[in-house]
This record gives sequence, structure tokens and C-alpha cells, in this order.
Amino acid sequence: MSNDTTIRSAALLAGRLTDIRRELHRNPELSHEEFETTVRIRRWLEAAGIQVVDYGLKTGVIAEIGTGRPVIALRADIDALPIQEETGLPFASVVPGKMHACGHDFHTASLIGAAYLLKEREQELEGTVRLIFQPAEEKAQGARQVIASGALDGVRAIVGLHNKPNLPVGTIGIKSGPLMAAADGFVIEVAGRGSHAAVPEAGNDPVVTAAHIVTALQSVVSRNVGALDSAVISVTKLNSGTAWNVISEKAVLDGTVRTFDPKVRRRVRERFDQVVAGVAAAFDTTAAVRWMEGPPPVYNEESLAELAWREAEQLELLPVSPTPSLAGEDFAAYQQLVPGLFVFVGTDGPQEWHHPSFDLDERALPIAADFLAGTAVRALSHFAAEPHDLEEGFQ
Repeated sequence: MSNDTTIRSAALLAGRLTDIRRELHRNPELSHEEFETTVRIRRWLEAAGIQVVDYGLKTGVIAEIGTGRPVIALRADIDALPIQEETGLPFASVVPGKMHACGHDFHTASLIGAAYLLKEREQELEGTVRLIFQPAEEKAQGARQVIASGALDGVRAIVGLHNKPNLPVGTIGIKSGPLMAAADGFVIEVAGRGSHAAVPEAGNDPVVTAAHIVTALQSVVSRNVGALDSAVISVTKLNSGTAWNVISEKAVLDGTVRTFDPKVRRRVRERFDQVVAGVAAAFDTTAAVRWMEGPPPVYNEESLAELAWREAEQLELLPVSPTPSLAGEDFAAYQQLVPGLFVFVGTDGPQEWHHPSFDLDERALPIAADFLAGTAVRALSHFAAEPHDLEEGFQ
């Protein structure tokens, strides 16, 4: 920081965090392309005397505050989306076809704010806070890259956040157990036999098969998933044909499957394959299914949720138990290796994530920064009191 004033409240950082968020918002970069974003983050951290650690990532930043163990990680994602912005904001994206439509600029600015606050308290920390500015979340690849780099090694627990447009500013959504869904993708290629559109009996129409597959797949959820469980199958794309009077030889369907429970996830995939094969056979066509396995469900550790709830109350925020979201998040990859907590921060936005008019209330920036910093301090104190051999079990 440029002055000697000790910063004890993120409210004093509000203007600075707003400037940071808006600079990021004006200059969005897609997954794996976050080179200038990386430069900016490094510059902001190093200007505050925060140590940046080289883990060999092409994009993204890892930094540390404090020394010794335990190590608590805080994570924010930094990539944008291939969406043309329609907000009309004075700081709207200057890059055609690219936009921070999911609020990762907010997440990054919030974590930088937490870093500034933690740096002011560095001598008080009972261990190390590792800051993970993660690339490529929108491709569900960045967390795996961070893990492969070794940046999760030695971490006792990890905390992350996501803005939530339908929660008011000052609200923190905290719950143990499942919070966000496993997000798998699929491609179905239906092969038939082409013919002239006037004589369909001379061929086997893959479009008819594809249409029946779309309808039949909905029975997987309604008849193979219990009423108290959750699953979504969405076919989002169907491509076939090149001319209005020709029955094509192939139809391709793309879509996604969302689930919370691993058993439901396996059952849905099993029935999905059976339904597609059965419908294709019924119309004398064939179908091949290609799965793109996405991140598992975000599943929060109970003691971390309780700890964060107490921190929110300490900060005089409003902790609530949020409705789980069927959106996916590769933060879940970290939780496969260490205890983790992912929370929602109320931002009272006009549109949901991934909308071209997405925006958020910037008054939530200092709130998110304060909450992250305070939760990290509380978690360090909590885990520092553990016997050393218990801590070893999570390395």
C-alpha cells in the first residue's frame, strides 16, 4: 500500500477494490489466455509487499502471506467468458466478444483485498495463507493445473467464494454438504442413411432419431432418479443436414448432465447410454455417446462451514443456508484432496451468471475481502491447535 495507515477493515479498501475490479472488467481474458490479468495481479500484490511464489503456471498467480504451518489456501478464479457485453457500463469490456459475465473480476478483486488485509496482520498469523488466483475455471481445467503444479501441497484446508446475484449485499451463503453440482457434458452422434426428403422411406432419418432421443432422455430423470434427489439432463444443441430437401446421414446432439450425488451420477450415466442405444435401434439407426467428465460436486466440510458461519456473525454479516446450485465449479477438484469450503457472497445483481447484461453491486467487494481474510485467520487458529500428527494426515 502507498501509505502507512494500518488497514483493519476492508471498508477502507472499497475504493481501491472497485478500481481493481473495473480494470479487470474492462480487460477480460478467456481461459488459458489470462496473461495480462496475471501481470496485473502480480503487480498489485508485489506493490503491497506480498510474496509471489513461482509454481510454473503459464497463467494465474500463487502468493503467500505468513510463515510455517498450518497452511490455509484462499482461491479466486480469474478468467472471463466468450460473451458480448450488453451492460452499457462506463467500464464495460473493451474486448469484442469477451466479458466478465460470471463475476470472476469480483472474485479476483476480493481476494486481492483479503491479501492486503492479511498482509497488515502478517505478524499475528498462526501459519501461512496461500493465495491461489486460478486460471481456466470456465473450462473446468484450471484447478487441475494448480494441483499439478504443486500449489496445493501442504495445504490443510481451502476456502473459495462465488458471487450470488439473488442474495442481497451483506449476505453470505454457507452450508455443509453439497453446494454445487457435478457438471458432465456429452456428445451424441446419430448415424442413419441419407435420402431425398421426398422419399424418406429410402433412408433412415437421424433427425427423427435425435428428436426422440431428446424426449426419451427426460424419462431418465423422471423415472430413474428419486423424487428427493436431483438431476438435470439438458440437450442444448442439435445439428444435422446441409439442405432443406435432403435427409442427412448424421445428427449430432450436445448437452450437459448435472447431479449432486455420486450414486445418482453413475445411475444417470448408465441409463443415459441405455436409452440412447435403445432409441437409435428402434429407428434402425446407430448412436455413439461421448462423455466429457466435468468436475465433481462441490461438497463442503462441516467444521469449516461452522467456522465460517461464526466469522460472518462476528463481522455482523447475515449468514444463510443457500439453495444448492446445479451450476458446476472446478473448486470441487481441490476438495477431493483437502477439506474445503465454498460460499456464496450476496451481490444483488440484475441478471444471473453468464448473461450479457450481468453486473453486481460493488458494495459487496469489501465485505467479501473482509470475510475471506477473517475466515483465513480463524481457520489458521483452529488448525494450529490440532495435534501435529492429525495435521499430517491431510498432506
